[in-house]
Amino acid sequence: MFCTEKEISMKHPHIYIMANNNNTTLYIGVTSQLPKRVHQHKLKLAPGFTNKYNLMKLVYFESFENMYDAISREKQLN
Repeated sequence: MFCTEKEISMKHPHIYIMANNNNTTLYIGVTSQLPKRVHQHKLKLAPGFTNKYNLMKLVYFESFENMYDAISREKQLN
């Protein structure tokens, strides 16, 4: 699914995949504020897995109408 910048910036649920520079380690997450969340990962403001493994590159995302669908999709991908 392709989204416009306006759609991405709106508070819609998204699943997203972050990777390290070599694309050898991945993290799948869910958020309702994708740009803000990716920014937090890139600045290492989010302690945990992504910070520990240096996952600062957004490699994929999907948008959803509601959080239930986003969480269901995240579970499919994990």
